[in-house]
Amino acid sequence: MQMPEPDQAIIDAKRDIVAALQAIVPGEGVIVDEDELRAYETDGLTAYKQLPLIVVLPETTEQVSRILKCCRERGVKVVPRGAGTSLSGGALPLADGIILGLGKFNRVLEIDLENRCAVVQPGVTNLGVTKAVEADGFYYAPDPSSQIACTIGGNVAENSGGVHCLKYGLTTNNLLGLEMVLMDGTILRVGGKHLDAEGYDLLGLMTGSEGLLGVVTEVTVRLLRKPETARAVLLGFETAEQAGDTVAAIIAAGIIPGGMEMMDKPAIHAAEDFVQAGYPLDVEALLIVELDGPQAEVDHLLAEVSRIAEEHGAITSRVSDSEEERLSFWAGRKAAFPAVGRISPDYYCMDGTIPRAQLPLVLRRMREMSEKYGLRVANVFHAGDGNLHPLILYDANKPGELEAAEDFGSEILKLCVEVGGVLTGEHGVGVEKRDLMGEMFSETDLKQQQRVKCAFDPEALLNPGKVFPQLHRCAELGRMHISGGKLPFPDLPRF
Repeated sequence: MQMPEPDQAIIDAKRDIVAALQAIVPGEGVIVDEDELRAYETDGLTAYKQLPLIVVLPETTEQVSRILKCCRERGVKVVPRGAGTSLSGGALPLADGIILGLGKFNRVLEIDLENRCAVVQPGVTNLGVTKAVEADGFYYAPDPSSQIACTIGGNVAENSGGVHCLKYGLTTNNLLGLEMVLMDGTILRVGGKHLDAEGYDLLGLMTGSEGLLGVVTEVTVRLLRKPETARAVLLGFETAEQAGDTVAAIIAAGIIPGGMEMMDKPAIHAAEDFVQAGYPLDVEALLIVELDGPQAEVDHLLAEVSRIAEEHGAITSRVSDSEEERLSFWAGRKAAFPAVGRISPDYYCMDGTIPRAQLPLVLRRMREMSEKYGLRVANVFHAGDGNLHPLILYDANKPGELEAAEDFGSEILKLCVEVGGVLTGEHGVGVEKRDLMGEMFSETDLKQQQRVKCAFDPEALLNPGKVFPQLHRCAELGRMHISGGKLPFPDLPRF
């Protein structure tokens, strides 16, 4: 069937916005060719794909300001994008919107060791911050598994964590200041190099806002001294429940490890086959517990952790004897996602958070769900703070398997809320969890959150279609009363 010709008014409007953007970002900074746009059609949630209308790649904050102002004047939607590693569809493009790519904002602007902070652009990778300061004995604490690729701007948008977030906090606990641009082009600076700021906590509000409130163009992060000693212990268990009980017992004993991660048997085998980290293969669950600090303290706490693990049924225990061995323990954990990709055509990476004490129950229920949906699941997660990352294995080429994986994932997230947890720990809501927001929030809660969105972006042009299952007009929200006028979002295209 022959596709209808685009309306001339649409063609003229696109030509106008392209010309306006090219005037702001000259050279190759504006992408309109369909083949070149393909590189931006999806993010880490690859089940959904959509070609953007245009991609623009600014290099300065002033250009970002002019781009946003230009788009607001024309009513053009904008999706900010960093490295595109979002696993919740947070950077999924819109057919009638532009992608604002921040990949060229990739410089470390200042390292201030006296104040233990660094000023970086949002396109600097997470690991790049640590690389810039490690020679001086410092590092940046949040370390998501994708840290070699994910960028600081994206970490701010999703409030990313990582294996060491239990002791050192998420992104929000390691930020000092932001420069951001609002949809009308206004450039704001929030916070600075000081540890606290007066007035409303706009820094906290922006962290985890998923690109709905503004575009971050500069970030000031907190740096930490590298610990004197860091050692890790591998603990193997006959059941996942024993491992979960051990996690709860370690925290209950007042021990806060630098990191505490858990993997089940499918994840253990996949990771070991991929990186040969030396994991035991005869166990159902594996804990990696890292202690850091003064050597005497680390030695004492390692002995305590080993004792607690033995009391809860640990059948193997191996303490790292060198820095190389410690890093090899973590190499397997951090490579778990690509490792699982080697044993399944596709996998759906979930993200929910539960109270630690509920780990045994949730793991048991997930096994029951696996049988119900006929899909395997590999569990890799931040056990210390209860942030689950179940990997649901499926084959998109088999009819119905993607839908089954999505239903499986939805049931896991509903379970997280049921046991007192939340829908996301660090991946964000995006489009993946958008329609589940009602499981956790009332209609009143969601309207109040949208009032915050309206204060920053009254026309709802920044990353629309994400987070909120229904969008209300700001004028109606302002009256504290909704009299209709809901704007439903269209169905998203699938790959």
